[in-house]
Amino acid sequence: MHPLSVTLFLVLVSLTVTLDNGLLRTPPMGWMAWERFRCDLDCHDDPENCISEDLFRDMADRMAEDGWKELGYEYIIIDDCWMSMLRDEQGRLQPEPSRFPGGIAKLARYIHDRGLKLGIYADMGTHTCMGFPGTTLEKIEIDAQTFASWGVDYLKFDGCYSNPIEQMLGYPLMSKALNATGRPIAYSCSWPAYLGGLPPNVNYSLLGDICHLWRNYYDIQDSWDSVQGIIEWFSNNQDDLQPAAGPGRWNDPDMLIIGNFGLSVDQAHSQMALWAIMAAPLIMSNDLRNLDNSARAILQNKVAIAINQDPIGVQGRRLLQEKSHIEVYWRPLSQSASCLVFLSRRTDMPHLYHTSLAKLNYEAGNYQAYDVFTGSKLTGLNAKTEFTVSINPSGVVMWYVYPEQRTLHSQHNKPEPEHHIVL
Repeated sequence: MHPLSVTLFLVLVSLTVTLDNGLLRTPPMGWMAWERFRCDLDCHDDPENCISEDLFRDMADRMAEDGWKELGYEYIIIDDCWMSMLRDEQGRLQPEPSRFPGGIAKLARYIHDRGLKLGIYADMGTHTCMGFPGTTLEKIEIDAQTFASWGVDYLKFDGCYSNPIEQMLGYPLMSKALNATGRPIAYSCSWPAYLGGLPPNVNYSLLGDICHLWRNYYDIQDSWDSVQGIIEWFSNNQDDLQPAAGPGRWNDPDMLIIGNFGLSVDQAHSQMALWAIMAAPLIMSNDLRNLDNSARAILQNKVAIAINQDPIGVQGRRLLQEKSHIEVYWRPLSQSASCLVFLSRRTDMPHLYHTSLAKLNYEAGNYQAYDVFTGSKLTGLNAKTEFTVSINPSGVVMWYVYPEQRTLHSQHNKPEPEHHIVL
C-alpha cells in the first residue's frame, strides 16, 4: 500500500465513530424538495414553487394536517439551492435572505411546532452540485455546529466538486462533528454514489458506522425508466447491498416520485411496493398541496408503510426473473411474516402468473395472504397450492403473507419492537 494511502487509512480509522445513537432504527420517512422542485430560484414569477421558506412551510402544513405525520412521515428536507453565495463574517453558511428572510432557525421552529423534523443539504466539496458554497474539510466543524444551532435534525451530505481523498476524510469527519454537537442529527451520505456504489470501492461495514443512510446510485428522475433502472441496479447487486442494511443503516435508492408527472397508477404502486421490499427510505418528492387521490392512497397505504418499517430491518431480495418478464421479490418480516411482490416488466397486457409458495421457498404449512393494494384476503393457502396472480403491465401484486394460525393484533401504525400489522 502506498504510504499516503496508509496514512489516510489510519486517519480514517481514528475518525470513525459509531452512529448507533438510536436514530433511524427504521427507514426515515418524509418529504424532500429536489426531484419535484429542483433549483427553482424564481420567486418573482413562480413564488409557489421556488426554493424558499414559504415552500417548506407549505409542505410542513400539509404533512401535519393531511394525515402524513400520523403515518410516520416526519422529515421536511431542504435540498440544494437554499444558501447565499457568500458565507457570513464568521465563516458560517447562511440562507439566501431574499428567499429565507426568517432564517433557518425560525423555519426549524415552525416545523418542530407541527411535530415534524427539519433536514438540510450540504456538499463535501468546494461547491454544491448547483454551485453554492461547499463544505471543504476545514469548514466541516463549523457547518455541523451551525446546523445544530439552527435545530436541524437531518443532514444530506452530497459529494460534488470533491475528490476521493477528500471524501475519504470528509464524510467520517462530518460524522464526528455532528456527534460532537450533542444534537441527534440523522446523517445521509452520498459517498457510495461517487465511488460507483459497490465493493471494493465501497466498504459497507465501515460506512454503516459512519452514516445512517447512503445514496448508492444515480439520482431518480420523474420516469418509469428511471425507477426501473434503479430497481435493476439494486437487484443485480443485492448480494453486496442487502447485507449492509439494518436498523440505523440503510441503502437509499432515492426519492418517491409518486404524485408527479412520470408514473402511471400501476407504476406508482410498483415504486411503493419495491421501496417497501428494499427497506428503503420513504422520502417523497412531490407537491403535497396538489396530490390526486390515487397518489395519496398509495403513499398513505398503512400496510405498505408497516412492511417498509418492519423493526427487524432486513432488506428484501429479488428471488426470480422469469422469461415472461415477471419478477418476484421477497422480504422476511417480524413474527414469521413476509412480503411477496410480483412485478411485471411487460408493456403489452395483464399477465397471469402461476406459482406456489413452495416454489418460492416457503416451508410446508398453511398461510394467509393479504393483498396490500386491493385489500383482499386469501385464507387456507397451502404452501403446495398452485395459485395465479394477474399483474398489469409495469404493475405489481403485493402480498403480506403470514402463517394461518397467527392472530393479528391492532396497534399504532408506526411499528414498535412488538410489531403487528393491522389488516
